[in-house]
Amino acid sequence: MLVNLSFLIRQPTGISTYALNLLPFLKPIDPTLLVAESLTDYTCYPIPAGQTPDQGMKGHLRRLLWTQLSLPRIYRQLKANLLFSPLPEAPIFTRCRSIITVHDLIPLRFPGRFSPLTAYQQYYLPQVLHQSQHLVCDSVATANDAIDFLGIPAAKITPVPLAYDHHRFRPLNLPQGNYFFYIGRHQPYKNLHRTIAAFAALPRQFDCQLHIAGPRDRRYTPALQAQAAELGVGDRVQFMDYVDDEQLPILLNRAIALVFPSLWEGFGLPVLEAMACGTPVITSNLSSLPEVAEDAALLVDPYNVGAIAAAMQTVVTDSTARSHLRDRGLNRASQFSWRKTGQATVEVLQRYL
Repeated sequence: MLVNLSFLIRQPTGISTYALNLLPFLKPIDPTLLVAESLTDYTCYPIPAGQTPDQGMKGHLRRLLWTQLSLPRIYRQLKANLLFSPLPEAPIFTRCRSIITVHDLIPLRFPGRFSPLTAYQQYYLPQVLHQSQHLVCDSVATANDAIDFLGIPAAKITPVPLAYDHHRFRPLNLPQGNYFFYIGRHQPYKNLHRTIAAFAALPRQFDCQLHIAGPRDRRYTPALQAQAAELGVGDRVQFMDYVDDEQLPILLNRAIALVFPSLWEGFGLPVLEAMACGTPVITSNLSSLPEVAEDAALLVDPYNVGAIAAAMQTVVTDSTARSHLRDRGLNRASQFSWRKTGQATVEVLQRYL
């Protein structure tokens, strides 16, 4: 079996984190990793570098061309019988048998009007999903999107929840900070404009801040910064850019709460990581987020600024609510592990080897 790791980046987030955490549980089926930089203790086949999100759109295009033109040849050369791709990319119109992971179908739900990825989303992605032997989805919500948007048969899909690093994300007993915390991209569906508006609606005497971590995006970040300034909270909204692995658990532990009222998520890993730290969570009542949080978070209508602000005020003023959210969050997070994710994924793969 081949494992497509052409997308791995140097500062792992998202899909790279997912793939790297799965690898130890794939060892019993002796996979060959298609990777630019060899990983110790695995059989690796070298592929060209420079095909990752680190290279922006050029990286994506190089990877898609490699997937179509080179990967089928490698598949034949190594006499493989299955390709596992931890993201929804695989050769199309070939005899490569594939199982892919679908993390979300957000681009189909919130299409970009002038996005260069429109053709990818409308033509390539559906073809990959339809021709694959099976799909692994991060959540029931993502599985339902595959069924509803693309007509994929339910029998061809297995939802397998993600997990988190138990060693990194845990209560650290640090002094409480005075900030609400968000981590993620700045794209419109992340709902940061309503998060900032809700924060601005809090009484000034609370004397708290909003820290926004995640890569800056020249398309959206300047408008969010301008919004904060216009609402009179520019001095209390801090844009932090990328947060490394060591900082993130500390920032989560010290936060008043994670505020993550996204309009749609394929899973919502920050919610799980915050709960694992014992940090109260405010998140959406839509998509996969109620699956992850269940009753361990304050679930709000993400389109309602007043509801987001009310939840933030509750966490600031109600110590009993904070304590309940902490306890429920820790209990809920304990139900997730990469071992469960890895074993469930291997069970799917073994059916097709």
